[in-house]
This record gives sequence, structure tokens and C-alpha cells, in this order.
Amino acid sequence: MALLAKFFALFFLLLAVYCATDPFKHSSIAEFPNFVAHKVDMYPWSELPTERDNENLLQKSEIKFLNQVRGPESIAFDPLGRGPYTGLADGRIVFWNGESWIDFAFTSPNRSELCNPQASDAYVKNEHICGRPLGLRFDIKTGDMYICDAYLGLMKVGPEGGLATSLVTEAEGVPLKFTNDLDIDGEGNIYFTDSSVTYQRRNFIQLVSSGDNTGRILKYNPTTKETTVLVRNLQFPNGLTMSKEKSFLIFCEGSIGRLARYWLEGEKAGASEVFSILHGFPDNVRTNEKGEFWVAIHCRRTNFSYISGLYPGLRKFWLKLPITDKIQYLLSIGGRLHAMLVKYSPDGKLLQILEDSEGKVVKAASEVVSTQTCEGVRTLGLTSTQQKVLKRKYQTSTPTSL
Repeated sequence: MALLAKFFALFFLLLAVYCATDPFKHSSIAEFPNFVAHKVDMYPWSELPTERDNENLLQKSEIKFLNQVRGPESIAFDPLGRGPYTGLADGRIVFWNGESWIDFAFTSPNRSELCNPQASDAYVKNEHICGRPLGLRFDIKTGDMYICDAYLGLMKVGPEGGLATSLVTEAEGVPLKFTNDLDIDGEGNIYFTDSSVTYQRRNFIQLVSSGDNTGRILKYNPTTKETTVLVRNLQFPNGLTMSKEKSFLIFCEGSIGRLARYWLEGEKAGASEVFSILHGFPDNVRTNEKGEFWVAIHCRRTNFSYISGLYPGLRKFWLKLPITDKIQYLLSIGGRLHAMLVKYSPDGKLLQILEDSEGKVVKAASEVVSTQTCEGVRTLGLTSTQQKVLKRKYQTSTPTSL
């Protein structure tokens, strides 16, 4: 027994020395000598929502456009209702014309054979060259499409498509590092997120694992060309959407797992507040015709991710191990992909959950757009992981509690 205790003591000592020195540079943060792990502003475990979709309704989803689009993130329909338009992993923005996907626009002026989807699968490696369009929105008055390119900043392209024009690449002298999502108010002002001023999108694992708190919410005035920082020091701000009346905006805080509201009008104008605590890690949020908010949740929060959020030292220890980014990612999400779609009322009340807890059909959802039909609600969601578009028709169901 004593020998066994000595063995484990020696093992953990050597492991600690290995993690402290990282001699072979095989860890996820080997190339980030200034990496700092921050404490995530977690809520008490007892306050986290527990509702589930026990019927796993997302498993009944109809898969559309299988293997036709790779890495779709955001979707948009133009002022005439045509589309969807979506940005792909190879840097293109494509358009569904009713029969096939055709090229509509691109964000990088430096595209080459590296960006050819048939030439290489190294999209993440080359996306800073090829561009990576994320959030998409149309200005219904002008027909212009506004684009958040993760590397190239806030951009715009006309109704005819082509090469997008750069609008914003920095704010207050600080370059945009991870431009993510946007929305437009009634006067044409653009509100958008910069997820981090430290890490780029291709360093997603390091960004999430660090609990980086340099994210920002910004406003661009197309008349004055001025960019204003509205909210700063956020932990991975992601999706953003205006309320139906344009009186406030809702944005996702990815690391914390919550929705926040920023007031644009009224007595609280300029103030932000918690809107809702989420079941997991959100991607984009979108407003439907009723003024409700659909949130695409990448996966539920696990015990492992919760404890890691509370203890940055433990998180850094794991990152020092010779484990690939893929394994680190799977550890953080509980070992398997499993998507959720969640709907909230205009005042933050949970209305509906759609889930595939086993990840059989919908492995990762990035955005939801809904339209009213005579059959109920038709939801069109996109998943970057599965590289396919998911279309699901359903009637309203009530989420059940554990």
C-alpha cells in the first residue's frame, strides 16, 4: 500500500513538472506564452436552468442540402424574401436560388487557390487569408448586406454581390480581432460584437479556455462613419439581435452562458442587464415576428465545464497536458456534440426547448430563423459542424422540467 502511494505521489509530481515546463510543446497553449486563464463569472449551480426537451424533437429534423455547404454560420433573406444566403468556411457567401447554391459575395481581396473548396480542407488554417463571414444581415431599405467577417471586420456588399467593402477594422485604436455578429436599427446604425481583442476565431479553443474578458459590443454610424464601444470587458460576446421595437438589443455571452439586454431607449438607455441564464453555451440569437428570441445553443453546460469555469488554475493545468485541441473541446462539452434551440419571450420567459441530447441528428446549431406558416412555425437552422442546413416543422410544445 505504501509503495502504491509513493508511485502515485511520484506520478503526480512528474505530471506537475511536465505541465509546468511543457518540454515537448504539445499542449494547446504551447504557442501562447502569455496565456492567462480568467475566472468565468459563473452562477451558482442551483440557479442554472434544468428544463429539457424529453422528446428530443430535434431528432425529427429534416436534413436539407446535405454535403452541399460547408460550415454555414448565419443565414439571411434579402428584402424580396429570396434566399437563404449564408457564409461558408472557405470564405464565400452563397445564395440559394431555388434550384442550387450560387456564389454571391466574398470578403477577402486576397483569395487564391488556397481558398478553393476542392483544393484543400485546411479551412481554419487559411481562413485569415480567405475570409470567414459569420453574422449576416440585410438593410431592408437599401438591399445592402452587412457582414461580420471574423478577421476582416465589419463589411458591406451591395444587392449585386461581389467583393465586400470594409467599413470598420478597429475601435478606439484597438483592432477588431474576432468580429462575430450584427443587427441594424431603424436608422441604419449597425450594432455588432467583437468577441475578443486577444484571440482570433482560429484560436477558438484558447479563447474559450482562457475565459478572456476583452469582448465588446460596438455601434457603427454609417452617416458619420463613427464607431462607438457600447459595452466592454465581456467574456466572449457572440450573437446579437434587436428587439422588435428596436428599443433594446439582446446579446449572447458565450463563456458565462447567458443573454444580456442593452437598452437603447428609455430611462435605462445605455445600461445593460441580465436577460436570461441559459442551459449551455450560446451561439447566435434572432428575433422572430412576434418579438420573441430564438437562441441556438451549441451544447449544454456540463459539470466539467462548470468546475473549470470556477477554477482557472485547473483549466490551465488541463491545457498544459499533451492533449489535442479536439480532445480538449470534447472534454468541455461532455464528450459528444448535442444541440439545443431555445425560445424566450420579450421579457425573458422561457417558452420552448428543442433538443437532440444524444446528438444523433442535430449535432451543433449556430442560428435559428423562424417564419410563420399555416402549419405552425418553420424553423431553419444552420450547423457549422455538420455542414448542412436543418429544416424542422413543429407545433408549439411546453418544455418539461427534470
